[in-house]
Amino acid sequence: MNRRTLLKSVPALTVLAAAASTFAEEAAPAPASAPGAAPAPAVAPAAGATPAAGATPADVGDLKPIVLPKPEADGGKSVLASLHERKTNRNLKPDPLPPQVLSNLLWAAWGVNRENGPRGQVGRTAASASNSQEIDLYVALAEGVYLYDAVPHRLVPVVAGDRRAMAGRGGRGGAAPQAPVRLIFVADLDKFAKSRMQEPGLKDPDIQKSYYNVATGLIAGNVYLFAASQGLGAWFHNCNKPALAAELKLRPAQQVLYAQTVGYPA
Repeated sequence: MNRRTLLKSVPALTVLAAAASTFAEEAAPAPASAPGAAPAPAVAPAAGATPAAGATPADVGDLKPIVLPKPEADGGKSVLASLHERKTNRNLKPDPLPPQVLSNLLWAAWGVNRENGPRGQVGRTAASASNSQEIDLYVALAEGVYLYDAVPHRLVPVVAGDRRAMAGRGGRGGAAPQAPVRLIFVADLDKFAKSRMQEPGLKDPDIQKSYYNVATGLIAGNVYLFAASQGLGAWFHNCNKPALAAELKLRPAQQVLYAQTVGYPA
């Protein structure tokens, strides 16, 4: 397969985006028609009920870890077609995403695309400074909040209950308060110290801030392009950072940054 054929056939999963601190919230576009397929059944839970670090069995209630379907390697619109259609859409349906679509979304955002990446670590679908991989991606669904565990490609329960409104702009829900998925971007500053290449910027708080904002922007850009390739709507926005940090029981070194809503256009 030549490069031109590949470009036309591979979905837009990993094109670079602008840094998160410069993302503009665009005006809501005209609503698009949503797929007519009925919602797929829930993803099968994994064996065991181990919660994410910091969470307790009381926090997660009946939530179980969710093993996601294997992400697909092709499908959807081309990179160029998706760039033409990339936009912010705040007008979204509450219909849940089918398990395969949710799986593909999370992999496109921040999944593992190389088992042998830089410096002996796995490689991800978005870049990070010195491959620090300092962004933790939390996933707010109707039943609770999960942490995306990229290497086994699964969701680990963090807290039961619907926190999607809290993850909306300013914590008030904003537009699309019942959209099925809200991604919460959290920077874990301790991961800079664990990087296998300790360049000076990893220890400087101001440079760290630029690094995790850029990393968030790259992940959010992947989400926007994946949404465009699959006929989904996406919206990158602010959230109730103090409340989410408390609800998710984050450590002092973890900082809530932004959120991104994804669903079918209404």
